[in-house]
Amino acid sequence: MPRQRRITNPFRYGDLALDDAFTDRAEEVAELKSDILNGQNVVIFAPRRYGKSSLLWRVVQELIREDDVLVAQVDLMKTATKEKLAEKLASSIYDDIASTVFKVREKATDVFTGLRVLPVMTLDTDGSLSFSFQAGHKPEDIDATIERLLELPAQLGADRKRRVALVFDEFQEIVKLDRSLLPLMRSLFQEQPEVAHVYLGSKRHMMEQIFNDANEPFWRSAKHIELGVIPPQLFADFIRDRFNQTGRSIDETVIEAILDVTHAHPYGTQELAYTLWEVTGQGTTATPANLADALNRVLRSETAHFRRIWEDAPKAQRLTLEALAKDPGQPPLSTAYRRNHNLPGTSTIQRALEALTEDELVQRHQDGYRIAEPFLAEWILHTEV
Repeated sequence: MPRQRRITNPFRYGDLALDDAFTDRAEEVAELKSDILNGQNVVIFAPRRYGKSSLLWRVVQELIREDDVLVAQVDLMKTATKEKLAEKLASSIYDDIASTVFKVREKATDVFTGLRVLPVMTLDTDGSLSFSFQAGHKPEDIDATIERLLELPAQLGADRKRRVALVFDEFQEIVKLDRSLLPLMRSLFQEQPEVAHVYLGSKRHMMEQIFNDANEPFWRSAKHIELGVIPPQLFADFIRDRFNQTGRSIDETVIEAILDVTHAHPYGTQELAYTLWEVTGQGTTATPANLADALNRVLRSETAHFRRIWEDAPKAQRLTLEALAKDPGQPPLSTAYRRNHNLPGTSTIQRALEALTEDELVQRHQDGYRIAEPFLAEWILHTEV
């Protein structure tokens, strides 16, 4: 008897949501593609786990495939030194631009011959090249090397008459590395109208300071795209279609309940839908009982994360989170609200809300606030904390 093919769960969370797992962002994809093709610099603002990287991945793939754009992506998360930054830049320029422009490896590596500090190039076992810059060089030499690397994408694109996009993920890490890099990058990038520079970051308050402070070099240097939640109706269609296409169905009230719990948060909705699909048998319909089971499993899996949040939060923040879990959307500074939830004085709660908002754990909602971190409110309500 032939072995029955296993059906793969159609929902994804944690990693990039790719291909069919990518939930509808048609307007954002079209807008960002157009901006890049126009050479427009863009900064993408969004809370954590809203799908910034997944959106960008989709846009990059379409630009490379359909529009022949050269796209170099630089992740700055692990650039603790300027030498590490130079390595990231060199690797991205080689992998994403030079190797595409020059089919011969020697030609592709020739682009680095004019650097003040030459990289050590190592041929890895899989045939790829890795780059390293040794520490110990004069600061002005490594600075000049970084400056030249930042010029190369524009030069290579102009030489081949190709549109170029230079994408920086976790861009706020530049500030930690060396704040003086900001004016250098700004002075270079403003002379590269043929290059679209795209900036993403996971620490919103730092990104807002870089791009929204009139005293910062990057003020008014890029178009702002605010990535919000996916419209609930589109998410409902996505969930229903994925269940139907994989031999299961789902009750409409269950879809509504999912979105009521997650507030259409992209990561949270994918996580709960993934778990619900797992507990729903092949050929059956997801029911409220299945959803309750799935939610319990999600809360168990998130317990370590939520306990860390809870233990790190000062008492005033814990009290505020408990109140918001029970009674969201009301004015938390009002006398009645504080009395009903045994909260401390106005100034204490105000400071707690500011800290929780900066950490993206809460967000404004209706006349007050609600917990933004997916499932944290449910965890507080269902756990002895």
